[in-house]
Amino acid sequence: MIKPHGSTSLNPLFVADATARGQLVQEARELPHITVSSAAAANAVMLGAGYFNPLTGYMTKADALAVARDLRTTDGLFWPIPIVNIVADPEPIRGAARIALGDPNVEGQPAVAVQDVEGIEEISDAEMNQMVVNIFGTDSEEHPGVATFKGLGRYIVHGPIQVLNFSYFEHDFPDTFRTAQSIRDEFAERGWDKVVAFQTRNPMHRAHEAVCKMALEATGADGLLIHMLLGKLKPGDVPAAVRDAAIRRMVDVYFPPNTVMIAGYGFDMMYAGPREAVLHAVFRQNAGCSYLCVGRDHAGVGDFYGAFDSQKIFDEKVPADALEIDIFRADHTAFSKKLGRVVMMRDAPDHTKEDFVILSGTAVREMLGRGEAPPEEFSRPEVAEILMDHYRSR
Repeated sequence: MIKPHGSTSLNPLFVADATARGQLVQEARELPHITVSSAAAANAVMLGAGYFNPLTGYMTKADALAVARDLRTTDGLFWPIPIVNIVADPEPIRGAARIALGDPNVEGQPAVAVQDVEGIEEISDAEMNQMVVNIFGTDSEEHPGVATFKGLGRYIVHGPIQVLNFSYFEHDFPDTFRTAQSIRDEFAERGWDKVVAFQTRNPMHRAHEAVCKMALEATGADGLLIHMLLGKLKPGDVPAAVRDAAIRRMVDVYFPPNTVMIAGYGFDMMYAGPREAVLHAVFRQNAGCSYLCVGRDHAGVGDFYGAFDSQKIFDEKVPADALEIDIFRADHTAFSKKLGRVVMMRDAPDHTKEDFVILSGTAVREMLGRGEAPPEEFSRPEVAEILMDHYRSR
């Protein structure tokens, strides 16, 4: 199986030993406590689950700026997006060597991790703006990721962490949330050495299904990991529980047995387009995947990115030796009336626009909102039924 990023073995930061973890939970109750942002809590979950291997905690200001600018830490580790704990008011922890990080997404804000504080550094507005532009390609606060990032505060609290739990993800999604190590373990149990990962924050329609099947065939992979984001989304996106149910139904009906593993990860969507696509590749490599599907507007939002910017970044900014995972590049997909199936449009040069059934996500959401099923050329009826039930109940 493919090696993790940056090390020969996976080093998750979750304290697996129950006795040691219990002692840390008790210690956390006595430590200076600060409730962190949802983004910082999600970073702790990803560090704890091994997805952000080989990082040992939250980055320094110098590393955050270097990663945003050059996609490398100051010591040369390839990394696409700063992994930071940014706070608005550091006074409650000023002078503390060790602190408890309260989880904003769980009632009572219990500690999600304990952090050794190696420093608290202020970020100037100019540094924050430059970091935002580098990460998101824009400083427009109409971009949901920009607005969230700029609203975190101006103080970076850096240092290693020990993770105590996986926030709400393991409780709310017990059948879906998985750590990177548990995914690797299941691949081994299934006898899968070469796996294709498919990233999704949306329900999967026939085009997504087709891309997955094309990727399996083209790469000769042993299996497919459908890996869904379970964290915070922008308003209007389909909730994780509904998406999970729709994807499971599609896989049960339309994929052969033992070809697909469904799992989820605990992270908030950044909508950072190309940079987030590279982060997706890093943590899929850590989960044991050899390929990641990257398609049109991967991890994008609105009109902030070109249709295939998330593919171009792997050619333009990711050095050939930076990652071991490979990218399966998907083109525009649509249902071909001529062929009676979904195709990549680049593979149908004899087609005209009228030969395809093309629907935008906005059009489909409007249809669902009116209680109308999308055409079968776009969405499997079993998937459409689950989505219509969700939209009717809103």
